[in-house]
Amino acid sequence: MVDVSDKPPLTREAIAEARIHLQPETLDLIRANGMKKGDVLAVARIAGIQAAKQTSLLIPLCHQLPLSKVSVEFEFEPQGIHIITTAKTTAQTGVEMEALTAASIAALTLYDMCKAVDKTMVIADVRLLLKTKVAVER
Repeated sequence: MVDVSDKPPLTREAIAEARIHLQPETLDLIRANGMKKGDVLAVARIAGIQAAKQTSLLIPLCHQLPLSKVSVEFEFEPQGIHIITTAKTTAQTGVEMEALTAASIAALTLYDMCKAVDKTMVIADVRLLLKTKVAVER
């Protein structure tokens, strides 16, 4: 791992996104909470949060960070669902991998929960939207 011990702790935030393209019938089932596996969005939200917390175990050489915030939000679009994740910490290194991991795993969870009814799903556009850092006030 990269040695970050000489860097000062900063308040850091990252926002990431992913999209999953779904058939209109699948979107209708999700909106109506009609999937056999349960509440798709609630499960995907928790999976994304848990994934952010486990990022250092999933990605080699990624520092373990004390997360102060992880959020996973969903927006319905005509062709699917837009996933927006936010991760925040006060640490010596950035939190973008946690936000990206949350978005990726939320999308994979949606895929898993919908695969029985939709064989055409596509996960796309996983990317970092914003990364900020601010000095900690003392």
